[in-house]
Amino acid sequence: MRILLVEDERRLAEALRAGLGAEGYAVDVAHNGRDALWLAGEHPYAAIVLDIMLPGLNGYRVCRRLRERGDSTPILMLTAKDGEDDEIEALDTGADDFLPKPFSYGVLLSRLRALIRRGGATRPGVLRLGDLELDQAGRTCRRGGVDVALTTKEFALLAYLMQRPGQVVGKAELLDNLWDFASSATANLVEVHVSALRRKLGAETIRTVRGAGYHVVSAGA
Repeated sequence: MRILLVEDERRLAEALRAGLGAEGYAVDVAHNGRDALWLAGEHPYAAIVLDIMLPGLNGYRVCRRLRERGDSTPILMLTAKDGEDDEIEALDTGADDFLPKPFSYGVLLSRLRALIRRGGATRPGVLRLGDLELDQAGRTCRRGGVDVALTTKEFALLAYLMQRPGQVVGKAELLDNLWDFASSATANLVEVHVSALRRKLGAETIRTVRGAGYHVVSAGA
């Protein structure tokens, strides 16, 4: 899933990008409000983490403009410590939740996951296809009752395909949703991860539709 992080404090932004990336999220970063609005219009995000104090447009104005143009992406706004007025205005401008600074990374991650679950309530917590089972909350994979160790990116790629049973997913779509704008990922990298999944799960688990992309199938299909 892709996250937009809007934070002008660059060291904090980089630390959050690294942490969320390790959790399997693709993270795009904006350091000011105008770039945030542009990025939000370029790609659908699972959630937006939005700081209030930004150069140019502040977080309130970014949030308000997003809502005015019909963008319903869940927004977690970062507010000042003990800033009750900030929290009230954050909710009034359309934010879904707020988190006072300084904050625990674990709390931010928990709040973010909760927002994404509410924003995509139809997405099941456990994905199953034949004897293949993927627990998105526990981040575990089992094939025929046997645990299969996957890297973070392999897990994200397999989950994306399993969430679209029967659909053929192109490499460009996988790159758009599983890698951030700042990465140098190419179609060849998608092929590398698909090959790794086939080695671990069986060659027929992910099939190639020439010129179109990939789809995941149940055993024996």
